Amino acid sequence: MDKRVIFAVAGSGKSKTIIDRVHEDSRILIFTYTELNTSQLKQRIIKKLGYIPEGVRVYTYFSFLYSFCYRPLCGYELKTRGIVFPKEPVSRGIKRYTREYYIDSNDLVYAHRIAKLLIDFEVMPEVISRVERYFDLICIDEVQDFAANDFNFLCELSKATIEIMLVGDFYQHTFDTSKDGNTRRNLHDDFEGYCKEFRKAGYQIDTFLLSKSYRCSPTICRFISNELHINIESHRSDEVNIKFLENADEIKNVFLDESIVKLFYQNSNKYKGNTQNWGKVKGVDCYDDVCVVLNKNTYEAYQNNELYNLKPPTLNKLYVACTRAKRNLYFIEEQKLRDYKI
Repeated sequence: MDKRVIFAVAGSGKSKTIIDRVHEDSRILIFTYTELNTSQLKQRIIKKLGYIPEGVRVYTYFSFLYSFCYRPLCGYELKTRGIVFPKEPVSRGIKRYTREYYIDSNDLVYAHRIAKLLIDFEVMPEVISRVERYFDLICIDEVQDFAANDFNFLCELSKATIEIMLVGDFYQHTFDTSKDGNTRRNLHDDFEGYCKEFRKAGYQIDTFLLSKSYRCSPTICRFISNELHINIESHRSDEVNIKFLENADEIKNVFLDESIVKLFYQNSNKYKGNTQNWGKVKGVDCYDDVCVVLNKNTYEAYQNNELYNLKPPTLNKLYVACTRAKRNLYFIEEQKLRDYKI
């Protein structure tokens, strides 16, 4: 059976590729990391068919992992009461394969260790059998978010004898499903190494199908490719404007224009008007003109033509911010916006 990772660029139709596979008689398992993306996928299925077919299940990743995989197969035996997302590192000094390594004193299973538990205690063959019983296709959206033990879970899942389609954008990796010490710590360090890990697990890599953006114009795509060193092309032929604003009147006109979203690296809530943080707009497809606000670090990189040298977490968030623009893209130095603070 075909097992494929489709690497996409921003605005290329990642979610549409999944929705196109959903029909009234489908038996499809769909899951993704965030509740927002899960909700959007459900809404798009309903928009297409009018309802979600009985054979189609759309989960958040941890809902699927706990309710479909862990609870039916391990919950009764281990007598756990739910799931917990610890804020601090856990189980330091506690031996692997002991109950305390996976489950806290309140009988709640650690979210970041559920996949590890299923793998360590050889429950994955039963998980795979259960998936094969109910579904003919697995679709996973925003696969770049899967990290640590959760990435290992995807590797184990490839042993299923049904079709698997993973879709994501490596450069939109802005947060992780979970972290667990040094487990897969360097997974996202470089794209080629990342692809190699998928290939080792039995997945084929497709970098062609979703390599062009419908959202972004050729102007934006050239800027991303040349300045951020992230390859992206456009399906469009029209050109738009990219402008760094320095004139006070121009800055005022753009910042006070509520139709133009202003995207900050962080602390957007400290400013008036239509604002948001870079990392919060992943998956958002409703902006026309976009204004990206540069903090001290990113402003210096912009001035020196060295945006591509930003650390990956910052570079990826900047990529997300710039690729929200369907039309014009503006840049403003954050220092010029003191008068617009709340």
